[in-house]
Amino acid sequence: MLVDSHCHLSFPDYREDLDQVMARAEAAGIGFMLTISTKLSDFPNVVGVAEAYPNVWCSVGIHPHEAEGEGAEVGAEHLVKLTRHPKVVGIGETGLDYYYEHSPREAQQRAFRAHIAAARETGLPLIVHSRNAEAETVGILRDEMGKGTFSGLIHCFTGTDVLAEGALELGFYISLSGILTFKKADELRETVRKIPLERLLVETDAPYLAPVPYRGKRNEPAYTAETARAAAELFGMDAAAFGEATTANFFTLFTKAARPEA
Repeated sequence: MLVDSHCHLSFPDYREDLDQVMARAEAAGIGFMLTISTKLSDFPNVVGVAEAYPNVWCSVGIHPHEAEGEGAEVGAEHLVKLTRHPKVVGIGETGLDYYYEHSPREAQQRAFRAHIAAARETGLPLIVHSRNAEAETVGILRDEMGKGTFSGLIHCFTGTDVLAEGALELGFYISLSGILTFKKADELRETVRKIPLERLLVETDAPYLAPVPYRGKRNEPAYTAETARAAAELFGMDAAAFGEATTANFFTLFTKAARPEA
């Protein structure tokens, strides 16, 4: 069994066929999914998906792209209030995106720290987006960890040893996406080989970043299996064993997402 630890099932991409998407996920051995909040104006839809399917949980948060708009008006207190819903098991996605910079860096940093404060207060893990901002991401996480501990993961990891080592040092987990299967991702694969198995999760980031052999198509949770298969090969593992390990890691990190009894 696998867990898709990061997807966006509330997005319009699935409006017409979500039931079929979920059926394909089940057929591919994807037992659970975490659908991610990117802006609070869509949060009711995010929760709605999680409420509609017993094997789906959700997060609450504001993507760094939205930090200047929605993020400017939202503090940790409001995020904490929304985590009281039983299906909300994580905080984010949040972080820094210095590639697109759809929001000013200062706004991204403020929103990032507010999410960290919410994660610290609730004990729920932080879901971190980091692009072209490795040193800055690690720096803020390290600074905030000095104010009180919190848990979390780097989602859709595409970074270097700088981000991987910094995250691991802070006790974070690292989540792998379909980018791991891309032909030109040799450097990423070399970095991933150094990450301890007990700190790895897998995800789709659906509807984005479909893995080979589906690259260029709409991504969906069923394709988590392709990323897990590629990662298992990197570690010289059986795919089923790798799936069991990463599923166990998910439930170790996301403790509010109680694993059903076998």
